[in-house]
Amino acid sequence: MVIKDIEYKLKDGRMALIRSPRDEDIQGMLDYLSISAGETDFILRYPEECSKYTAEGEKVLFDRINEADNEAMLICLVEGKVAGNCQITWSKKIKTRHRANVAIALLSEFWNQGIGTRLFQELIHIAENNINILQIELEFIEGNTRARALYEKMGFKITGVKPNAIRLKDGTLLNEYSMIREIKR
Repeated sequence: MVIKDIEYKLKDGRMALIRSPRDEDIQGMLDYLSISAGETDFILRYPEECSKYTAEGEKVLFDRINEADNEAMLICLVEGKVAGNCQITWSKKIKTRHRANVAIALLSEFWNQGIGTRLFQELIHIAENNINILQIELEFIEGNTRARALYEKMGFKITGVKPNAIRLKDGTLLNEYSMIREIKR
């Protein structure tokens, strides 16, 4: 699914652009994936795991998502740099098409600029415009208080926990929490 370009001003006055990914974003996305993986333990990959991502693979991914009718990826560009991205996906199966799953990440240099909030507003807008979607679901890792605060601000509530779902390199085990936001119809 391709969304219309959205330009807006960040808290620091810079302009940001939210849009669907394009071929010209491939290298920026590859860089973003690797950098973001090294900035926090709350992303489900380490930087060395990003070597599996290729320009060809990103092009296939972008094309598939942009042509799909049950998912969308949004990227946020600031001064031409991929600052963050998010994705929403829902099933075509009758029993589960009422559930959309979302994920989001930002580079730390762009935290506290309102990008996460704006991306979530767009994800919610996509869900609200799909008559089948009744709830949006996501997961976050124990200790990610910034993400939890954003999700709660956007109307999500914790619905469950997977104990010891994440194991860091040093052996630390972290819980993963599930959250849901209902779409009011």
